[in-house]
Amino acid sequence: MLRVSATCVLRLDEIEWRTTSSGGPGGQHANTSDTRVEVRFDVAASTSLAPRQRELLLERLGPVVRATASDSRSQARNRELALDRLRSKLVAGLHVDPPRRPTKPGKAAKETRLGDKRHQSRRKQTRRRPRPDDGV
Repeated sequence: MLRVSATCVLRLDEIEWRTTSSGGPGGQHANTSDTRVEVRFDVAASTSLAPRQRELLLERLGPVVRATASDSRSQARNRELALDRLRSKLVAGLHVDPPRRPTKPGKAAKETRLGDKRHQSRRKQTRRRPRPDDGV
């Protein structure tokens, strides 16, 4: 079982594993070992997801979610990494921000804003040329 969140748990038989050889340098070990791991999760065909979860993932991530890992020389470590990356993609896809409750500014915030406006107004008044009818 892969626990994605408190309400979402996936069966491991719904996850498709694929191993291939890693690219790049590495000598004989890299040429003979399939250490790169790709995990694939079919969102549309999953029976572990609730309808709302399936809808969210299809909308945000598409019908198939993939994650790969080729960081380590060990296939077992790359399996763990790929599974963690898949989990983090699914967590991000299922995340829903709570609705924002509009609030009014407090009394201190209003006073600060009006004080700043008065200060700015005075600053700009001192930069003006004196008007001829002021008698100055």
